[in-house]
Amino acid sequence: MGRADGLDWLATALVALAAFFCIGNGLAMLLAPIEWYARMPGVALTGPPNQHFIRDIGFAYIASGVLLGVAAWDLRSRWPMVLAGVFWLVGHAGVHVWELTTGVCAPGQFLRDASGVLGPPLLALTGLAIVAARARISPAGLPAAIVIPAIERAADEPDSYVRDIGRAPGRALPKFLGFMHAAAHRHEASAELFHAARIGSVMADDCGGCTLAAGRLAVSDGVPHAQINDWLAGRLGDDDASLAYRFGAAISSANPNVNALGDAIEVAHGRAVRTELAMGAALVRGFSGTRRGLGMAESCAVTRLAI
Repeated sequence: MGRADGLDWLATALVALAAFFCIGNGLAMLLAPIEWYARMPGVALTGPPNQHFIRDIGFAYIASGVLLGVAAWDLRSRWPMVLAGVFWLVGHAGVHVWELTTGVCAPGQFLRDASGVLGPPLLALTGLAIVAARARISPAGLPAAIVIPAIERAADEPDSYVRDIGRAPGRALPKFLGFMHAAAHRHEASAELFHAARIGSVMADDCGGCTLAAGRLAVSDGVPHAQINDWLAGRLGDDDASLAYRFGAAISSANPNVNALGDAIEVAHGRAVRTELAMGAALVRGFSGTRRGLGMAESCAVTRLAI
């Protein structure tokens, strides 16, 4: 959610640094295996050089580096590629640790090799941990056992319609989670404008769990509780957030004023902000529509709309 901040850039830099090391080391092994062997005193202790095996390992390093490099370009969406990229690196590091614990490798030699062996996977996994801990990754790569309870907690709705999607054949859940990521896209718009448009839209289409989930998402994005509760109660003013709310509601209800409202937002904040508000307001309706289609819509009379 939102534009990348300092911690996001730190995570990207850590993964990119691991990628740079892997590709550089792999190219050295591939293009000059004997020279690489001569520069690595610890490798000589394992036996005479074998150009074929050195080049094979070089390709493994390059493959890991390419995966990490592509992932670093968009960690939020491509984070599973970090796991794929570090798979071999973690295994390689594990062999070194095993050799240390069994006496095959002396502690001094292990410490000399540690930066090159342990460093890349630790850098990449630390970068991934930063974005994961801040819940700034696409849910599409998460297993159902993790993501379904998280969605239900957000909506305060146990045994939700998402379980039906999880049970549907043809990998329906990963596709739905990708839709969730698109519905939450925000880069240029402020959190207040973005969530006002989403809540205005879903309020025109739903008065239960989906509206509350939209409100809780706004809380997690830094919008004050009081502001959200004003929107949920329909208390609007003449400010930009109220304009965004009305824009979202107009999108959901096909109100003929939608163009005028969108034009006013574009004049004040630019085309990119209008685009993000339009996406968020239009796509958020997919959740309530799916819920209603599965027979899980609830009466407005029994739902307290407050966060």
